[in-house]
Amino acid sequence: MSNIKWQYADHWRTPSPQGPINQFASMREMDRFIKQIASVGLTGIGMFAWNLGAISAMFGSLRSYREFLADRGIEKIVDLFWCAPQASPGMELHNPEHAGRVVGMLEHFVRLADGLEVENLVVMPAHCYTDTQPVTAERIKVLADVWNRAGRMAAGHGLKLGCHHEFWCGIRSQEEIDLFYAHTDSDFVHLYIDTAQHVIAGVDPVALYEKYASRVNGFHFKDTRHVDLVEDYRSLPDPELVARTTPRWFYEMGTPGGMVDFPALMRALKRHAYQGWIGVEHDKADIGGGSYPESTALAMWYARNVLSPIYS
Repeated sequence: MSNIKWQYADHWRTPSPQGPINQFASMREMDRFIKQIASVGLTGIGMFAWNLGAISAMFGSLRSYREFLADRGIEKIVDLFWCAPQASPGMELHNPEHAGRVVGMLEHFVRLADGLEVENLVVMPAHCYTDTQPVTAERIKVLADVWNRAGRMAAGHGLKLGCHHEFWCGIRSQEEIDLFYAHTDSDFVHLYIDTAQHVIAGVDPVALYEKYASRVNGFHFKDTRHVDLVEDYRSLPDPELVARTTPRWFYEMGTPGGMVDFPALMRALKRHAYQGWIGVEHDKADIGGGSYPESTALAMWYARNVLSPIYS
């Protein structure tokens, strides 16, 4: 399965005497985090772009952090992720007058990562649905223009821009996604598939991959037990936390009752000879007594024993 490498996407919390803490709490916690994900076969890491500053503060420089990762079996930072869930004065993704500000801010993060061989800049391409509406064809075209500019900027630094469609994003349905990609430049704007997010939004991630295989630059593999049938995606401020029907949306691959057909997706990846990274993500895994380390271990057991034999 040499065409596929597995990376871990930033979300992490563990119990402590001070309450739940993440890997940025101390050097000790970062060391424990990296060793735990490396021990189950993950060799890359995805990061929130806004955490680059915390990493520099902890390690003195991002290059020092890369050496820290390499010493523990992690090849590199693969993705930088950015989103702006809410619109705010002066920062509306769907306002063409704000496009330069959006691209400039993202270029700041991309420049910080120069020289680290980061591969992808992953973005949520709209605010939450409520702050994006009315989601019209004209507004989707404006958003496409913003991301065409950002994609060219990222390419100039050696990164691929990938759009990641949360189930509560302003571009979430199959029709909206199709219109968005029809208006974006296939050389500079790619699709980053999050399996659970698409299922919750009523979009089949396998069919989506089959349709856009040549434009896909990465994945977040996680599962869900729910489809949003009652417009929970309109909940504010964060539908992943406050939706009235579903306290926990996300689970690890292989969870009982999971709705993502990972074997079918893996067969599709093999048909299209996908080469690259797959991200293992556990967003809010600790809701209801869950555990990030446990979910990660279970997911990687599934990846190695169920998915790897499919794409071998």
